Amino acid sequence: AAAPGTTSFRMLGEGQGCVYGCSSGVADYTSTEYRIAPQGHPDQEGFVVLEGVGWAKVGDEEQRVGPGDCFVAPAHAPHGVRRDPAVPRLRVCWFHGAIA
Repeated sequence: AAAPGTTSFRMLGEGQGCVYGCSSGVADYTSTEYRIAPQGHPDQEGFVVLEGVGWAKVGDEEQRVGPGDCFVAPAHAPHGVRRDPAVPRLRVCWFHGAIA
């Protein structure tokens, strides 16, 4: 389930033939604050910003992001995305890829 302030639409998962934790989707971040799980998750995750501007934080590093920007959160790395208050949402395509 998506965190408060995030609407997520799964595009790929086990139901579409992906196995070993492979999944992809589009998420709309409407929160201006990070919602970061301190333990991260066991697979790596890639992001491509589709619309809006905001910030991405992976571990201790934070960067401003906008359309066309890409970044990766390694397995177990705490990470989060938040929108800039000047825009209604930050839309990203995300991809989880299991590490075998």
